[in-house]
Amino acid sequence: MKHSELNEMTPSELDVKLHEDVEALQNLRFQKSLQQLENPLQLRHLKKEIAQIKTVMHEFELGVRKEKGSK
Repeated sequence: MKHSELNEMTPSELDVKLHEDVEALQNLRFQKSLQQLENPLQLRHLKKEIAQIKTVMHEFELGVRKEKGSK
């Protein structure tokens, strides 16, 4: 997911995406432990995306970032 796409999302959408990514990361870790993971770089990309989502969510909490509709 591109950073510009994260900027367009609302906090509720970010929360849903975060939960989806955490579940996907857990599944990839299971696949890795069973040595069924075809692309190990997926883990790295997914962890980076989770970190980006958490950063944007924290910016909303701090008031650094505002929703597009509430200017």
